[in-house]
Amino acid sequence: MNHLEIEVKFYLSDMNFTRNCIIGLGAESKGRVFETNIRFEDTDKNLARNKSLLRLRKDTRTTLTFKSEPLIKDDQYKVLRELEVEISSFSIMKLILESLGFYEEQRYEKHRETFVLKDAILCLDAMPYGHFLEIEGSKRQIKKLASQIGLPWDKRIVLNYLAIFDIIKQQSDLPFSDVTFDNFKDANFSMNQCLPIIEVGRGEFI
Repeated sequence: MNHLEIEVKFYLSDMNFTRNCIIGLGAESKGRVFETNIRFEDTDKNLARNKSLLRLRKDTRTTLTFKSEPLIKDDQYKVLRELEVEISSFSIMKLILESLGFYEEQRYEKHRETFVLKDAILCLDAMPYGHFLEIEGSKRQIKKLASQIGLPWDKRIVLNYLAIFDIIKQQSDLPFSDVTFDNFKDANFSMNQCLPIIEVGRGEFI
């Protein structure tokens, strides 16, 4: 197994419309969950330097994920090597990682509804700063589904949510680093001003 994750994102102005399009294609909803994610780093920031990510996630289950760049890079899609394992305890795994010298660098939240359509996975994500569709599958599947849903291919996003936030933070001079709904409750920013940078762009974080 090559453990490759291939996906793209699209910013949505009307999530309900997109949801109806997905259901119209015959996709099956697996339910909506609230996620808490922690991105870990070491004291020398080697993970960010190597464009890797170590993430602990809790929704209806708890997973530990390591992502890194593949040997062959692709600027048309977001392609990463992903290793993930389900674990029984969020708090104990956090303590283990901290005992190994990692620390909580950043926390982020989202509401996610997951759909399955044949071998593809479509995720409707409500982030604190906006709504997105994430399509994961083969390159051919992703491009076909985007077309069927009516999403312009040149508006795709190949950044992850933390890289998107990093652009918003820089453009809007936001004073916080955790991507939580509480932090964004009174945040002053313009997503439309950031989109030209975010769409079909690349950031520093995976």
